[in-house]
Amino acid sequence: MSVDLEEIQELGPVDRTAFFERDAGIEAIRGDVSEIVDRVREEGDVAVREFTSEFDGVEVGNLEITDECERAYDELEGDVREAIETAAANVREFHEAQVPADWRETFDEGRELGRRFRPLERVGVYVPGGSAAYPSSAIMGVVPAVVAGVEHVTVVTPPAEELNPVTLAAIHVAGADAVYSVGGAQAIAALAYGTETVTRVQKIVGPGNRWVTAAKAEVQGDVEIDMLAGPSEVVVVADETADPELVASELVAQAEHDPNASVVAVTDDEATAKAVVEAVDEQASARERKEIIREALENDASGVLLARSMSEAILFTEEYAPEHLSIIADDDERVLERIDSAGSVFLGPNTPVAAGDYASGTNHVLPTNASARVTGGLSVETFVRSSTVQRLSGEGLAEISETITTLAEAEGLEAHAESVRKRLDR
Repeated sequence: MSVDLEEIQELGPVDRTAFFERDAGIEAIRGDVSEIVDRVREEGDVAVREFTSEFDGVEVGNLEITDECERAYDELEGDVREAIETAAANVREFHEAQVPADWRETFDEGRELGRRFRPLERVGVYVPGGSAAYPSSAIMGVVPAVVAGVEHVTVVTPPAEELNPVTLAAIHVAGADAVYSVGGAQAIAALAYGTETVTRVQKIVGPGNRWVTAAKAEVQGDVEIDMLAGPSEVVVVADETADPELVASELVAQAEHDPNASVVAVTDDEATAKAVVEAVDEQASARERKEIIREALENDASGVLLARSMSEAILFTEEYAPEHLSIIADDDERVLERIDSAGSVFLGPNTPVAAGDYASGTNHVLPTNASARVTGGLSVETFVRSSTVQRLSGEGLAEISETITTLAEAEGLEAHAESVRKRLDR
């Protein structure tokens, strides 16, 4: 139950494609998802209930379970409740530091310019269920929206004969306004278009399986989405000072998420690479979700890679653009300075990715499939829109009038130029 050990310089075109051109795996189901979305859009709650029965095997009574979340919190054991509250407080504190402030500044020649930020009114957060409960995803999705000032935060989460009380309690602590027991593509469609029960939203965020991701792709354009997230990913960059047991623990931890997870360790030290392979085999065999871990370790996009130098390791990591990047090296800051593309970075031997997953305060809804090359994870900025503001004095307009009129006429927009001259004539 181990990962392959390969040299980066020996990777062929097929290998490199597997590592660098990962995708969410949604194309094969886009047709089926499109039908689900269309049905929910046209039939509302009727279609939602039908698909819930078909796909989840659950006959849902009331779709709304907001009150159940509060009851779950009241009935939760003290230690679990405390853990949820601590995690939510840490996430809230980190995201409060991100809230953008309006500003205005007077520039030369009478130009007063600025920006203003306003929260969205209605946001939907998908909180996954399935093979594992994810109360942490409730915190990560809802808390930043609440901090941003979103007026109404709706949560959807897959139904079950017995809903996970920890997830429900976390949704309550995070501050959701309304919660519905619906999952999958039908949940995304309900949020995007609204039903008799579910309120239509302006933006949908949160991770899910490939059906959820495909549905987000389908509704994109009619509603804003955060990202098209694929299975979990981690790259661990390690040098000869790294403890192979710690490197292996990061690979195994991410592998237990999903059979399609991608887990990679890259090092410039051969002894470390071999020790990591051995440690992964030993640790994976002892985990409860060892079958899922085994499948993830056997992915073409998983492996332990030996680089000829730390520079080669860094170049590989930059091209990979991982969701999670762990750096366990003597000079981790210097390594970090050379890597621009990563969703979230974990520095040093005492910073497991699990810290960011749950309680350090950073957000764990992060870009996958190399989209960290162009975007970041969920944040307060996800839930706000900005406007620019400007005021010109008469002198300020006069100072730039010739520039405006010259460019406007060069573009053939004579009325634009005249709108300036009208003001100058006054």
